Amino acid sequence: MRSKGCNSPTKPTMAVSQYRLLAAKLRRGGDFRRFCSNPKEWPVVSNDEVQRFIEDCMIKVGTRPAHAQSLGGNLVAADYRGHYSHGLNRLDMYVHDISTGITVSDREPKIVSERVATAYVDGCNLLGPVVGNFCIQLAISKAKAAGIGLVTAKNSNHYGIAGWYAMQASEEGLLGMSMTNTSPLSVPTRAQKPTLGTNPMSLAAPANPGDDFVLDMATTTVALGKIELHDRKGIPIPNSWGVDEQGKECNDPKVVVDHGGLMPLGGSEMTGGYKGYGLAMLVEIFCGILANADYGPNIRKWRNTDRIANLGQCFIAIDPESFAPGFCDRMADLMQICRTLPPAPGEEAVLVAGDPERQHMEECQQRGGIPYHPNQIQFGEELAKKLGVKPMQTVT
Repeated sequence: MRSKGCNSPTKPTMAVSQYRLLAAKLRRGGDFRRFCSNPKEWPVVSNDEVQRFIEDCMIKVGTRPAHAQSLGGNLVAADYRGHYSHGLNRLDMYVHDISTGITVSDREPKIVSERVATAYVDGCNLLGPVVGNFCIQLAISKAKAAGIGLVTAKNSNHYGIAGWYAMQASEEGLLGMSMTNTSPLSVPTRAQKPTLGTNPMSLAAPANPGDDFVLDMATTTVALGKIELHDRKGIPIPNSWGVDEQGKECNDPKVVVDHGGLMPLGGSEMTGGYKGYGLAMLVEIFCGILANADYGPNIRKWRNTDRIANLGQCFIAIDPESFAPGFCDRMADLMQICRTLPPAPGEEAVLVAGDPERQHMEECQQRGGIPYHPNQIQFGEELAKKLGVKPMQTVT
């Protein structure tokens, strides 16, 4: 429901090595939408069925049902919105973390300190979506009471798509923001060594029903997964994506993945990469520094489960009615202005943040569920067999 501001709307049965083998099979598919042909022929699985499968897998390795449900909601939303890299594609990571005990599910997030409009939360090393849902709902309740709510969390984990949390606020007629630090993958401008994470951030602003502005972006030029995919396919990466061990721009994806790092949003210093570097620092300040979580190079390396992640996250909700009236109308107007701009020669229609996701969701609705690459369906079947759960049933 929209608020007053907008009338719109147990122990594991698989060895760790088996998880890694299955994960490798799945990741060979990479960014399916962009790199595999004939997506309209992919098998379709209903949203509810994907949710059921994720919950079954997580519960099988000892996750509390409510926590499994929280994770499933985030992963399903990612695939439904077309962000396949952060949906079912990441299930093996969460299964691995719970099954090995590097992430826990035997407790709940707790508030360390609290004021009228702020709160500091200990995520207690729980699944990221469990921590994230707790924090954004707390921020929303504070925004409804005080006009704004800002909540930071320490001891969290990978929380899926950032937009999932920001959208929970916009669905209540509030502005929502979400951000997290991540493992060090990004090389700061003029440096040689990865020091900051991809540090994604999201802003969701309410407009018309089902037509909110939803920005969900990393602060690097591209996600690590895209470079990994080019490496597997033996394809050079474009300029401004990554650097080698000397901090020099590099087109060899293997060198970037194994020895270098990702370039900040904007690319080189000449093309404004220092701005992306600054944005990554902004996220780090609100997450790692403000929350007293691990930060920068102190965060464990990606997929290193020798120690807990201790990620820091920040969640903000703002009631626009605490300011000038008519926010949603003005927001809708601005979005329409941008969409109706004449496109440059040879270009398609101008979009705003959230439009590509809406297009993908419409396709899913028309097909009766989420289309998945056959490799991903196969991975699900193998994981189901190993865990002893019912595999996903396709619609088509």
